[in-house]
Amino acid sequence: MDKASQLEKQAIEAAISADWETAIKYNTEIIKHDKKNADAHLRLGFAFMQDGNINDARKYYKKALALLPGNRTAQDNLEKIKILETKKIHKSKDVNLNPYLFLDIPGKTKTVTLVNCGQKSVLARLAIGQKLSMIVKKRRVEVRTMDDEYIGCLPDDISKRLTIFIKAGSVFNAYAKETSLKQAAVFLKEEKKGRRVAKYMSFPVNIQSNLQNMSGKEDGDNNEEDAELSEVDLEQLAESIVEEKEYLGYGPEEKDEEPEE
Repeated sequence: MDKASQLEKQAIEAAISADWETAIKYNTEIIKHDKKNADAHLRLGFAFMQDGNINDARKYYKKALALLPGNRTAQDNLEKIKILETKKIHKSKDVNLNPYLFLDIPGKTKTVTLVNCGQKSVLARLAIGQKLSMIVKKRRVEVRTMDDEYIGCLPDDISKRLTIFIKAGSVFNAYAKETSLKQAAVFLKEEKKGRRVAKYMSFPVNIQSNLQNMSGKEDGDNNEEDAELSEVDLEQLAESIVEEKEYLGYGPEEKDEEPEE
C-alpha cells in the first residue's frame, strides 16, 4: 500500500472512531501532497464541523466545491454553516462521542431515518452522537432535542412497535447519527426490555413481515428470548397492556401541528 492510500485509510478510520483531531491531521497531510484531492477536502470539512470549528469547515467545503462544482455534500454543509452563523452559533454542540456508540447489536439497535422533519435551523445544529429524546404521541413517536426542539418522527411501523414496547416497560435511547438540512437519521438502542415483552426482539430484521403467530406458545416458553412478534401478536399485546387505547392510536385521531420551516 502506497503512502497516499495508507493516509486515506488512517483518515477514514479516525473519522469512524470519531477521533476528529487525528482525522484532521491525516487529511491535512493528504492535501499537502495532493492539493486537488476533493475527497480529502470534504473529509476535512466534515472533521472540522464535528470538532466544532465551522470557520475552517467552511474553508475546506468551499475548496471542495471549487474542485467538484455542484457537489451536493459541500453545498448542503455550506448552507448549514450559513444557518449556524445566522443563529450566531460559531461552534457546533459539544458531544463527547464514544467510538463504540454506534455498535450494531442485532435485535437491540436500529438506525432509522426520520420522517416529517422539522426546521432547518434545528437540523443544522445537530451533532453526530448527540443524545435525543423520544416522546410518544398518538400514532407516532416524536424525536426531539433535549431542549425539546422538534426534529422529526419515527416511521409509522417503528412508532407503533416502540410505543407498545415502551408501554410494556422497555427503555430506549436515541442518538443523532446522520444529519443534513432536509433529513436526519437516529440510532435507536434498547437499554432495558420490559417484562411483558422480554421474549421479543425490539428490532427484528423486518418489522413489517407477518411472521408466525406466537400466541400458540405455552406459558413455559415465556423465557425464550428474542422470539419474533407477528403483527397479530403485536395487536393482541397492545390490547392486553394498554388501558387507554388512545395512547396507542386506536382512538379518534387528533391533528397535531407540525413545525413549519
